Amino acid sequence: MRRPVFRLPAWLPVDGYILALLGTVGLAALVPARGAAATVADGASTGAVALLFFLYGARLSTREAMDGLRHWRLHLTTLACTFVVFPVFGVAARFLVPFVLPPALYTGLLFLCLVPSTVQSSIAFTSIARGNVAAAICAGSFSSIVGIVVTPLLAGLVLHGDGGGFSAHSLVSIVCQLLLPFVAGQVLRRWWSKGGRAQRVGQGGGGRREGAFLTRHKKVLGYVDRGSILLVVYAAFSAGVVQGIWHQVSPLRLLCLLGVEAVLLAAMLTVTSYGSKKLGFPRGDRIAITFAGSKKSLAAGLPMASVLFGAQAGLAVLPLMLFHQMQLMVCAVLAKRYAARAAAEPPPAGGPEGSGPDRGGSAVGVDPVQRESEHQRAGR
Repeated sequence: MRRPVFRLPAWLPVDGYILALLGTVGLAALVPARGAAATVADGASTGAVALLFFLYGARLSTREAMDGLRHWRLHLTTLACTFVVFPVFGVAARFLVPFVLPPALYTGLLFLCLVPSTVQSSIAFTSIARGNVAAAICAGSFSSIVGIVVTPLLAGLVLHGDGGGFSAHSLVSIVCQLLLPFVAGQVLRRWWSKGGRAQRVGQGGGGRREGAFLTRHKKVLGYVDRGSILLVVYAAFSAGVVQGIWHQVSPLRLLCLLGVEAVLLAAMLTVTSYGSKKLGFPRGDRIAITFAGSKKSLAAGLPMASVLFGAQAGLAVLPLMLFHQMQLMVCAVLAKRYAARAAAEPPPAGGPEGSGPDRGGSAVGVDPVQRESEHQRAGR
């Protein structure tokens, strides 16, 4: 007899993984790692970050990301939103310090503006909205690759004097914990693909090629991903509790942070939606740009923060955690509205816009039955 699998009810507007993260924060507040336990937790966190980026490299298909270069206008637009417009808004928010946001929370807000876009959730929401899923895959992949180098560089430029930025130690940590594991994952990905039967995920040219090992153990590796991030969060927040940095934040300040992030998300959704329309992109591409260009990756941002901020990472990742949950809730509603609008509109004479291998949501074989529940699994 199969055991029942626990799932959050569909009406609950909270990502289950966010609840796990909040539970980890609560555990760190009640039972923080101290002394020798803190040393062990810090070492385990360092290893978890390296493991995460190794897995990112092993999963990411560089070949197919390069195949997507024919959509260079779309990818440049998405990258500009992620690494130019977002940071500009973050720098402009400096005038909110100290009247609205304390310096520590502002540093976290600014860091949030520097991290790359999501991959999984951008694909899921683009699929639900009947947009260009193939473009969303390539845009998320490009952002992940570029972010490994660009995010630390931007942090060195704009976080100098705000509790982050480059130092000799952080530079070595970035190379050892982020770049080298990622490159090793890319190299071993090719070996895994040749060592066993490779599986084509999806249809046409937009599918993803994964090695047999990665395909067989996809579910287990997903647990490793999320468990590693929980470990990073526990170590970061434990250090914050031990140092007493949480006394700097009041409930009123947290409410102010939520308000600022709501304005930031609304501004980016407006820029990506109307900006892509003004640039002449078709509907399917506009949807991909809207979701990929307005979202930030919790999975990439948390380990990067632990490398850049060290013991100060607790407060630095709090804005990213809150923004992540907010973007999931808002984009879930927005994706359903896009889908309802597309269903109500008659298809053009030449066929439905965004329905080919380079335009439509069916380019990677997304099951329509699963579309309504995909956003619940889009944790990264």
